[in-house]
Amino acid sequence: MHITRQADYAVRAVLYLAQCGPGARVATAEVAREQHIPLTFLAKIVSQLSAAGILRATRGARGGIALARPPEDVSLLEIVEAIDGPITINECTTDPSLCPLGADCAVREVWCNVRADLTKRLGETSFGDLVKAPLEKVPV
Repeated sequence: MHITRQADYAVRAVLYLAQCGPGARVATAEVAREQHIPLTFLAKIVSQLSAAGILRATRGARGGIALARPPEDVSLLEIVEAIDGPITINECTTDPSLCPLGADCAVREVWCNVRADLTKRLGETSFGDLVKAPLEKVPV
């Protein structure tokens, strides 16, 4: 599995907003500058995260972007899936009919378990957790 650059940028943008505090509305240009994200790329990401109900975007002189929910209620999994779609380790984990070996594949169960472990870990990691312990290592 590969997290795309777009998903990585989305995670960085959401983390920055979470670090700004509850209800903070920040100019998109500030997020782009502080997180080293190309502004046009961030605009696309903001659109996707807004459509997913993760961000609120307001236009105008007093506009900006803000989290639509508290950071504790937003998981890494939500961000990755909002940008990249569902997590798949191998296409057979979502559609076993794509594998010519089908039920006889000795590796499919491993791929499914890895996918389940990864989605569980990403789903359990909230931006509230990341903000509370930015310098501590997240337990592996």
